[in-house]
Amino acid sequence: MRNIPEYDLSTATWHKSSYSQGGSDCLEVAAGHPTLIPVRDSKVPHGPKLVFRAETWAAFTSSFK
Repeated sequence: MRNIPEYDLSTATWHKSSYSQGGSDCLEVAAGHPTLIPVRDSKVPHGPKLVFRAETWAAFTSSFK
């Protein structure tokens, strides 16, 4: 079994995309983590969070441009 680290995101500041236009069906991303990108579902802010490596997130988001 692989040990997956947990990150303290209790003080994270979450942001929705400016493209969401105030909708509730969005992902939110927390800034301030230079090598990691924390992501959560805006409808379930106290639910689970995903954490991606910054280069993985950049590759994912660049596929939409």
